[in-house]
Amino acid sequence: MSSPDVVCPMAHAGITDLPLHNGAAPRWLFNRMVKLARAISEVMLIEVGSEEYLRRLADPFWFQAFSCVLGFDWHSSGTTTVTCGALKKALEGRKDLVVVGGKGKVSLRTPEEIAFHADLNDLSEEHQERLVYVSRMCAKIDNAAIQDGHRLYHHALAFDDRGNWTVVQQGMSDLSGYARRYQWNSGCVRTFVEEPHTAILGSRVDDALDMTADVSEGSRKVAVDLVCDGVRHIEKDIRLVAKGQSTLDEWCGERPLKLHMPPTVNWKALRKAYEFQPTDYEELLAIRGVGPSAVRALALTGELIYGAEPSWRDPVKFSFAVGGKDGVPYPVDRRGMDQAIDFLTQGVEGAKIKKKEKLEAVQRLRALVPPDRAEDRGKDT
Repeated sequence: MSSPDVVCPMAHAGITDLPLHNGAAPRWLFNRMVKLARAISEVMLIEVGSEEYLRRLADPFWFQAFSCVLGFDWHSSGTTTVTCGALKKALEGRKDLVVVGGKGKVSLRTPEEIAFHADLNDLSEEHQERLVYVSRMCAKIDNAAIQDGHRLYHHALAFDDRGNWTVVQQGMSDLSGYARRYQWNSGCVRTFVEEPHTAILGSRVDDALDMTADVSEGSRKVAVDLVCDGVRHIEKDIRLVAKGQSTLDEWCGERPLKLHMPPTVNWKALRKAYEFQPTDYEELLAIRGVGPSAVRALALTGELIYGAEPSWRDPVKFSFAVGGKDGVPYPVDRRGMDQAIDFLTQGVEGAKIKKKEKLEAVQRLRALVPPDRAEDRGKDT
């Protein structure tokens, strides 16, 4: 079985909603999802290896198709959480590929689960420490460096024994009740603080601070300089901004920016950062206690006093759905869907599952294909 070349996903515009569905997946459905996930995973790991498989999990189109073929609702927030839970269960006992973390309090046990599997699979201490750092930084970035009104409640880390990894995490909006998925892959991360995601999926919001955008580079540098210059200077500048300090924009007759400074700032963390003297923004974020309030305060201070503007554009690049035949929520991305469907169809057909379950899984995949493509596929078969 051959597969198309895979690169880090390109950005696609489009928005659709992924509402919160309360409750849990029925046991009969979850058990079936686990069985299908195990069968498909076994075939794929044999055919393409763990590195390629992890890349697929970080591809939003592939992940969405994978969730659908397992039988879960395409438009539910559980698309992320239940699929990752089923995959974690399906891969239990393997040494070449492991999934740790999960939803709610389970996500907090991720470092312990990494340590358990590192010991079980004889991973080096360096490998274990790197995985813990990856887990912590992915969560820190999506909670603090990106402030889009979504609180993380799900964090899953999949990794192999060769240093490759994928992170799939999800946040929920307190205002809208809709979810947002964040996907990462080791092959696409040059640095944790600049354009690190393979995908961020969800409904676009206003006033989202994105310190990972390439245009935020100047703001990141100013934040590091502010911290290294001393807490007294930072405190003075932040208080000026919080009081509504005048800017040059007003003297030029332009409308001043009205941005929301956090009500409190973790000064203890900023003192710790000053003592540490970080050399770059990643080192600054890696310091424990430097969270959303400190990040926002430094970003606003850098913008309003020093002119280093961060990105206020929501970093959402993908939608949760694959598009619709009538263009709703946007036209189907055929190339991306064709790759996902072809790959998954081959995986299902080669999987060790019963004929009836195999047929139903392929039918669910074909339901995702636009009518003209489905007809073409019917002629081929």
